[in-house]
Amino acid sequence: MIDKNVVRNIVEEWLQDKDYFLVEVTVSPDDKIVVEIDHAEGVWIEDCVELSRFIESRLNRDEEDFELEVGSAGIGQPFKVLQQYINHIGMDVEVLTNGGEKLCGILKDADEEHFVLTVPKRIKEEGAKRPKTVEEDRTFAYTDVKYTKYLISFK
Repeated sequence: MIDKNVVRNIVEEWLQDKDYFLVEVTVSPDDKIVVEIDHAEGVWIEDCVELSRFIESRLNRDEEDFELEVGSAGIGQPFKVLQQYINHIGMDVEVLTNGGEKLCGILKDADEEHFVLTVPKRIKEEGAKRPKTVEEDRTFAYTDVKYTKYLISFK
């Protein structure tokens, strides 16, 4: 079986001096290699082809046959790495907590340990006839959520 770390190192070599970042490398027991990359402005097919050829030039098919798939982290798919959070600061995201609470809001900040989501909250002030909506910042550790993903809106 092809070593995932070998593939990761090859990808990291290709990524040097590029604005792309690695999202995930998987290698199945039957040597199907899947590489996901991303970029703040999207991923170009030409770059996926270039990376695919680069990986193939560094692996020996005579030693082990493999299937290779190189692509972008899909839009609407859960974030897998910190850089995806950073690239989506200021944008609408959907979060599903481990407790089953689904929240939609604006990703305000992200660092290595936490991210901050600004969500609308309805409160009724004393003496008011109707509740009003205010914004509330909620901080989450990455381990507290099942997923966070970009919220696609057609408005």
